[in-house]
Amino acid sequence: MSSVIEGATPGFLVWRLSMKWRVAVDRALTPLGLTHAQYALVASLYGMHRDGLRPSQRQLADHTGLEALYVSKLARALETAGLLGRTRDPRDPRAVQLALTEQGREVTRRAIEVVQALMDQLLEPLGGLDGARTREFTRELTTLLDVPLDIPTLDVSLVPSTAQKHEKEQP
Repeated sequence: MSSVIEGATPGFLVWRLSMKWRVAVDRALTPLGLTHAQYALVASLYGMHRDGLRPSQRQLADHTGLEALYVSKLARALETAGLLGRTRDPRDPRAVQLALTEQGREVTRRAIEVVQALMDQLLEPLGGLDGARTREFTRELTTLLDVPLDIPTLDVSLVPSTAQKHEKEQP
């Protein structure tokens, strides 16, 4: 284990791994004109379409774990780039359905290949994508993702404001 993270908490390790992955994917996809977040959107959309679905922005947000407002922003940028189209859902005029354009499908196919090569590199120490340790790692990650978190809210009235802190510091 790296001495930099020896004794680190699981949360810190998850953070470091997620940042390592995000940066690697961002750099690898730059030549294709995609960010990691955009890739998450188009790759998910690609897979959902392959399964016969035409998801709404809300459904895609739920699938990717991204906020609906952020999905809307990403979708607008991808639409401007000619990679996807947005249309009103005939069953719900408030909902917007997303579909990759032909150019979007081609870019997404290439991006999936790039990310797959990165995934192979990342998982090699666990025996590769088809390794037993990788399958166990995937099960463990899925278990953690399935845990509902009750996020506590902070009573901001109990937190001193910056002005109050400075008043206490004054002689």
